[in-house]
Amino acid sequence: MTSNFKKSIFEHRRKKLLSSLPDSSVVVIPNSKHQIRSNDVEYKFKPDTDFYYLTGFEEPNSVCILKKEKKDFSFILFLEPKDKDKEIWTGKRTGLEKAKSQFGADESYPFSHFNEKLKSILINFENIYYPLGKDPKLDSRITTIVGDLKRLNRSGLKSPKRILDHRDIIHRMRFIKDSNEIGSMRKAAEISRFAHIEAMKLARPGIHEYELEAIIEYHFRKNGASGPSYPTIVGSGENCTILHYIENSKRIKDGDLILIDAGCEYENYASDVTRTFPAGKKFSSEQKDLYEIVLESQLKALGEIKPGKTFIDAHNKAVKVIVEGLKYVGLLKGSTEKIIKNGDYKKFYMHKTGHWLGLDVHDAGPYVDEKGKSIKLKPGMVTTLEPGIYTSNSSDLPIRFRGIGIRIEDDVLITSRGHDVLTKGTPKTVKEIENLRS
Repeated sequence: MTSNFKKSIFEHRRKKLLSSLPDSSVVVIPNSKHQIRSNDVEYKFKPDTDFYYLTGFEEPNSVCILKKEKKDFSFILFLEPKDKDKEIWTGKRTGLEKAKSQFGADESYPFSHFNEKLKSILINFENIYYPLGKDPKLDSRITTIVGDLKRLNRSGLKSPKRILDHRDIIHRMRFIKDSNEIGSMRKAAEISRFAHIEAMKLARPGIHEYELEAIIEYHFRKNGASGPSYPTIVGSGENCTILHYIENSKRIKDGDLILIDAGCEYENYASDVTRTFPAGKKFSSEQKDLYEIVLESQLKALGEIKPGKTFIDAHNKAVKVIVEGLKYVGLLKGSTEKIIKNGDYKKFYMHKTGHWLGLDVHDAGPYVDEKGKSIKLKPGMVTTLEPGIYTSNSSDLPIRFRGIGIRIEDDVLITSRGHDVLTKGTPKTVKEIENLRS
């Protein structure tokens, strides 16, 4: 993708945002800050996703300001300037001039000048759009400036009348992915699919969970991803029943199931994939029984993912299939309707069947509309689809079913004709998995 093409994508998004705002509006979007891991060691930097969505800029110590005056739009970027000495330690910087040529900024200033210039930028604007609560120091700075400007009203200067939150507006934009975003997500899904297959091939009794974690993340980086989009989960045996297990330290035993929940990040876009498979060559009969229930629930729920359906429809379908399956194997008793109404199934299936996916793993976008009803699916939305069954080691369960955890997760794009499984080709039928394991 050429730099000019990238620049045009972000420019289009900025114009779309500003077109939706009233005249005399200024939008202030601070980037993320470096987070300290320990002492003076920092976590790997990830830009604020709203900031990145509108700018494409990935360097810390930066702020995006967008202005709308009648039909005139402008983009100001504050960033760290070029500095030969500092770049020896932390790497090359874009610099003030390239901020204009490469990222389309109309004006660019050193980040150190932000506080002193902010007041002059806000003068004569009636509406400030800013995410209150994200940065207490900047919150205080902006509210102080607004107070100062109010006192200048008598001199003829206009002062801001209101501070509004832009996040709902941007998140509605992010909700529907454009072709460029979908391309990045397809690539993330492709890399994750390959990594999962390689882990399935190399898994065996006697190795540790962290060895599979290393295999997965090696293939992420080898194939161009920036790394995992969330901490990689590799659980075996009873660890499969811990939803967000990330210790990944146990030695895998023969007879265990292995659950890998791992997705990579490509061009800042996330994938999110889960597969469950036997440590040996085949599932046990009990493992297979529960696995087939989860797989059927996912396939039936997939039929509910298409335009006109609501987000909750897939979950409701998955729950019904899981309840009927658990009744069939004797883990639940009673009428399906009563079990669902009372929530009795939740001791085996306690999470929802999916979430939005994009720049964030749990991406921007509402799950209910203004009336409190489940949101309707539209082309361009991307959701995960991840039913599961988890049985504890409780003495009130049959021994053969204790300590089994199964989850199957794919990434699904809603299209005009229905859906497109971005992670298709990652083995998930019993036959596909056992053939690969053999």
